[in-house]
Amino acid sequence: MAQDPQPDGAQQFASDNYSGICPEAWAAMEAANRGHAPAYGEDPWTQRAADAFRALFEIPCEVFFAFNGTAANALALAALCQSYHSVICADSAHVETDECGAPEFFSNGSKLLTVRTEGGKLTPEAVRGLAANRSDIHFPRPRVVTVTQPTETGQVYSLAELRALSATCRELGLALHMDGARFANACASLGCTPADMTWRAGVDVLCFGGTKNGMHAGEAVVFFDSKLAEDFGYRCKQAGQLASKMRFLAAPWVGMIESGAWLTNGAHGNACARRFAEAVSGLPGVRALFPVEANAVFLAMPGAMMEGLRARGWRFYTFIGGGARFMFAWDARPERVDALAADLRTLAAAAA
Repeated sequence: MAQDPQPDGAQQFASDNYSGICPEAWAAMEAANRGHAPAYGEDPWTQRAADAFRALFEIPCEVFFAFNGTAANALALAALCQSYHSVICADSAHVETDECGAPEFFSNGSKLLTVRTEGGKLTPEAVRGLAANRSDIHFPRPRVVTVTQPTETGQVYSLAELRALSATCRELGLALHMDGARFANACASLGCTPADMTWRAGVDVLCFGGTKNGMHAGEAVVFFDSKLAEDFGYRCKQAGQLASKMRFLAAPWVGMIESGAWLTNGAHGNACARRFAEAVSGLPGVRALFPVEANAVFLAMPGAMMEGLRARGWRFYTFIGGGARFMFAWDARPERVDALAADLRTLAAAAA
């Protein structure tokens, strides 16, 4: 018999966007809320946040703050392209499947060229094949490669894979952009520094996700080549991404970076994903669709088992590969992870 649905507010694993604000980000916002401060990024908090990024990445990068990942990605790609250019990405990339044409809109028409690869990872061969497919004036000229790190299937590009992609981009005259909505999870997974996974590996521009990492909102667009950031502030303003009270986008980053919470949060989400994956490994009728390398677990299971989980109050998405996707955020509680695993074990036993 199905249990009563869980009450509203119960922790779910459908998306890491379900989570609240982590204490470090909350405390920084509260501190920034004391008194007045200059508007439009002229405040001390925005300067402090930008400096924190420069220290974290060990380079004098240019940093801009946007409200969300769609705007960050779309504006970053637009800064790298002319309207007659194209952007190479995996066919499962977020910029292709979940941004409602924003990259094309903000670039005034730059086309996304997609390629299907294993697990959503681009390879040098895939990039070279697409970039060299046509070079005539009737086809949009390839200008940028964008990688999602981790991918939409939760897999992480290794440093060697990123360097190989970067070398291919340099060979072909392409820029390399990284969609890092879950950048912290990738860093925690690889155990590497942010610098090693970005500019030292040949990444030109990074969109560093804060929303999925424990902030209320906000992404950072980080340019490792200052020339590429020319006039980017104007793009942000035109797109409605210049916050008048910028300190409330910037201050949470101060709390996250200076405390190290950005990495701790990512590591915790990854650990909870592994905990869940290990707890349900080998269940009859249940199969992992992709390796668990960050904070996502994708499981193939019979439809009746999915409905059984939903009847017990669990929420999840089935939009990639037809399996159930479970995401584990910075605040995932081990007892809730175990409760989900226990319900799945019960259903699997009943179906066996």
